[in-house]
Amino acid sequence: MGFYDYTVPTPAGEQFALSSFQGKVVLVVNTATGCGFTPHYKDIEAIYEQYHDQGFEVLDIPCNQFAGQTPGTDEEIHEFCQLRYKTQFPQMKKSDVNGETALPLYAWLKSQQGFKGFKGAMAIPMNAMLKKIDKDFKNNPDIKWNFTKFVIDREGNCVARFEPTAPMKEVAACVASLI
Repeated sequence: MGFYDYTVPTPAGEQFALSSFQGKVVLVVNTATGCGFTPHYKDIEAIYEQYHDQGFEVLDIPCNQFAGQTPGTDEEIHEFCQLRYKTQFPQMKKSDVNGETALPLYAWLKSQQGFKGFKGAMAIPMNAMLKKIDKDFKNNPDIKWNFTKFVIDREGNCVARFEPTAPMKEVAACVASLI
């Protein structure tokens, strides 16, 4: 299976077919409303506004698996994002990205782009925190925290993975290179 073969649930309980993204560049991100990385919404929205008319989409999948940082309902999450960050891209149903209840899409994404480590000033505290949770975290492809981003090219290939500590300028540059 490839990216376009998957579906993800919408807040209304319908299945959104990723085949509707054929020919587009897509940023897939597991989000949270109460995380230190939540301000990434501002940068994601800016990238969306800059490139949407050129075939760029955001697949926003709220997730509450990391320290319970997305406790609200789908409606509350949507309202928070629109009011606080003026997001225009649609959000999917709050879903899991790791474990037995993870969306099948995430198993595929993780098989395409594994964990490559954290960057920047937050790398040391993130490594220390995760080592307490999973001593082998560096050697498995699981999503480590909120705002892990995957970039899908126009052919449906998963071409990049950015951990939440990656500078958003790197994410924007990757998207721009594919537009």
